[in-house]
Amino acid sequence: MKSNELLLDAFGRIREAVAAALGGLDDGSLLRRPAGSGNSLAWLIWHLSRVEDAQLASAAGLEQVWTSQDFVGRFNLPLPQDDTGYGHTSGQVDAVKAPPELLLEYYDAVHRQTTEFLTTLGDEDLDRIVDTRWDPPVTLGVRLLSTIADCLQHVGQAAYAKGLDPARAV
Repeated sequence: MKSNELLLDAFGRIREAVAAALGGLDDGSLLRRPAGSGNSLAWLIWHLSRVEDAQLASAAGLEQVWTSQDFVGRFNLPLPQDDTGYGHTSGQVDAVKAPPELLLEYYDAVHRQTTEFLTTLGDEDLDRIVDTRWDPPVTLGVRLLSTIADCLQHVGQAAYAKGLDPARAV
């Protein structure tokens, strides 16, 4: 297996988990915050989508799907255009509202751009430095792995939050 095939599989698993987390939800379930102060399912899916979009677009030298396909306008959030959710206050978490179809449409568009980029990579590309603000500088391989870890963590939180919804109890 080539390294880009492994990466494609990992990002594909994120896509499957996002679709499963969003499946069967209504707007009320998306906005419910575990324990009243946890991140809502809508925020978690939006945030992980923004993270993957911002990180991969930067590493690939592409425009973010958020702006190139006007998801920023379609979501119409009261947040700065380049906001990805890091450091959000409780009020900012509450401000992230979107129907499940739009959240999935945005993630799917991000996933397509990610997939297109990953198919172009060879093993040697993973050693390319993509961020010199850190010591040691961050390689493409490390950036991809950290993005996978972050996205899997958040989609797992979303699945957990979905399971806490009393309307979904079995």
